[in-house]
Amino acid sequence: MSPKKITTADHEIVCQEGESVLDALLREHIDIPYSCKEGACQSCMIRSTDGAPPTNAQKGLKDVLKHQNYFLACLCIPHEDMHVSIGDSPVTFTDGTVTGKELLNPETLLLTIEFDEPLDFYAGQFVNLKRADGLIRSYSIANNRVHAHKLTFHIRRLAGGRFSEWAHQELAVGDKIAVSDPQGLCYYLPNDLEQNMLLVGTGSGLAPLAGIIEEALHHGHRGEIHLYHGSREVDGLYWIDEMRQLAKAHPNFHYTPCVSRGDAPAGITQGRANEVALAALPSLKEWRVYLCGHPEMVNQTKRKAFLKGASFQNIYSDAFHVASSTLE
Repeated sequence: MSPKKITTADHEIVCQEGESVLDALLREHIDIPYSCKEGACQSCMIRSTDGAPPTNAQKGLKDVLKHQNYFLACLCIPHEDMHVSIGDSPVTFTDGTVTGKELLNPETLLLTIEFDEPLDFYAGQFVNLKRADGLIRSYSIANNRVHAHKLTFHIRRLAGGRFSEWAHQELAVGDKIAVSDPQGLCYYLPNDLEQNMLLVGTGSGLAPLAGIIEEALHHGHRGEIHLYHGSREVDGLYWIDEMRQLAKAHPNFHYTPCVSRGDAPAGITQGRANEVALAALPSLKEWRVYLCGHPEMVNQTKRKAFLKGASFQNIYSDAFHVASSTLE
């Protein structure tokens, strides 16, 4: 196998026959994180920007990472010339127009933004919304890819929250707002329509999960889909009737609203959503798990889902979490 050219944003190097991309980059003193050099730690993960990398260089990665052409530089012996991206790509913004504002409950706003050109996003990703003065906050996309010209968000009003207070009180229909390129790896891919799915969210963490469910049902997902949505009190829940109607229309979709304080009224389950879910499902072996909400809830549920048989490769959450002051 002849030497291959590796091109980055700032360098062009030659990867010798039998040499890994990582070793070639290090030989040329190009800064790249790495540790074990055996594909276990995944520290040297980078992205191919001109096509799929060798399959064996994606060993152990989540399907959404493979889908975006990420690979492990230490395992990659290139078969052809490659263009690669090391580190985070610069974020670009597009102006959208606010076309809808509706309260989902006393503290959560459904915000709709529309665009002149269709957007390339996946249900469950998030974007950064930027105010005219430069203030930025991250919010999950609540709709699926069918609605490519618009994005919807569930914006929870936080006491003293500069962006959320402004969005609730001052942002108006017809206003322009800057929206970043979609980001994140917590999204649905229709690569296994038989796989069972568990989705757990608290508060406005329902937003990305609703988009994922819409996307899965749109693709004809046949595995069981269980959604557990939690709040402290009943008035913190929303879309209860909509989710129940969806469950009636799709026998494989199951919806359980939960409250963690006080007595639960009829039709609502008492307890924290993650605890109720894990108690109801004895095994998560081969399941796909999506989590969004308070970071502590997400981290606890990751561990417990793994102990119930879910592979870490099948547990999805993003470093971005919906802001919340309690575990709910």
